[in-house]
Amino acid sequence: MSANDIETARRRVIATRGRLDATLAETQDRLRPISLAGEAWDGAKGKAADKAVEAFEAVKARPAAAATAAGAIALYLARGPLIRAAGRLFGGGKTRRSK
Repeated sequence: MSANDIETARRRVIATRGRLDATLAETQDRLRPISLAGEAWDGAKGKAADKAVEAFEAVKARPAAAATAAGAIALYLARGPLIRAAGRLFGGGKTRRSK
């Protein structure tokens, strides 16, 4: 092996070591918890946006079914106040109090 071959090999080793160091630094940066959390958050936002578009398209395709479902959910969520109002209406204005 000539001196020129040894010098070429040494330069290749230095260049390869530089690329390895850069790759290692990039890998360490990507594996930091904040980076992983950011990637997970971005993925979740993307999925949520996709699902929102799908939901919008479904509502657009079947507005009556969507309105019925929304009304049923609203009635379910408001069931307590509605039951109390019906009790006052049909019970002569008196409400029962539990002890």
